[in-house]
Amino acid sequence: MNGLEKYINMVNEKLFSFLPEEELRQKRVVEAARYSLSAGGKRIRPVLALRFCEMCGGTAEKVLATACAVEYIHTFSLIHDDLPCMDDDDFRRGKPSCHKAFDEYTALLAGDALTVKPFEIISESALNGEISPLASAKIISFLAKSVGFCGMIGGQQIDTENNGHIENPDDILDMYAMKTSDLLKAACCCGVLCAESEKEAEYMKAAENYAYNLGLAFQIIDDILDITSTSEALGKPVGSDEKSGKHTFASVVGLEKARQKAEELTQSALSALEVFPDNGFVRELTNMLLERNN
Repeated sequence: MNGLEKYINMVNEKLFSFLPEEELRQKRVVEAARYSLSAGGKRIRPVLALRFCEMCGGTAEKVLATACAVEYIHTFSLIHDDLPCMDDDDFRRGKPSCHKAFDEYTALLAGDALTVKPFEIISESALNGEISPLASAKIISFLAKSVGFCGMIGGQQIDTENNGHIENPDDILDMYAMKTSDLLKAACCCGVLCAESEKEAEYMKAAENYAYNLGLAFQIIDDILDITSTSEALGKPVGSDEKSGKHTFASVVGLEKARQKAEELTQSALSALEVFPDNGFVRELTNMLLERNN
């Protein structure tokens, strides 16, 4: 995809600069965090932060530190999701999960560290003059809400508490909105807030609408791939949901209806982009995510 590699390279070049580089007694937890951050992935969240900032009149450089902070949060969630007390997955992106490459307590602590480091990064971005103190405060507030009790962590609680046995498709989508959409909202809205546009309120509403629909579509495609793809393509075990008896949107409504719903949600996401100038890149990225096979 044209331009995507540029954004990914920007993120990858900056992402590790926030980790301690000196020799520390606790270096193992830093190594575990670095290991999980190095696992690759699509970097969708930081890329969206960069591009939304640009669409709102800012620059990618202005939001870059904040975009990396969002990726730290995402990586923490993956480390914790893979733990034996959660999804108990041994592989992530084709590599041993963090708790397998290191050990369970180190993985837990690495995830914890990646949870709190973002707020230092965003605060220092304001202290360094990259963004305003007001923008920093807004970003920290929005990010904390997106991750916390009523966001990503709350969604994980619902999923784990019900052992994946939610049967109502609308309830499943509500859970997906918390688990997946909310952090995507944070990524897009952090980009808007860093730009500090005069049209911030309008752009924030549209960004939230976009990310809500994108997140649901993204998670439904994940459900479909868990049924139809291979471990080699995904870099993690497939069929685990079925083996564990876990209900997903795709398993409850069927593959055809799930694909149709993902397409409808993607169209809603694309419609939300209409208020943004120069939105071609994000439109192309959105369609790419719908059609992905890994």
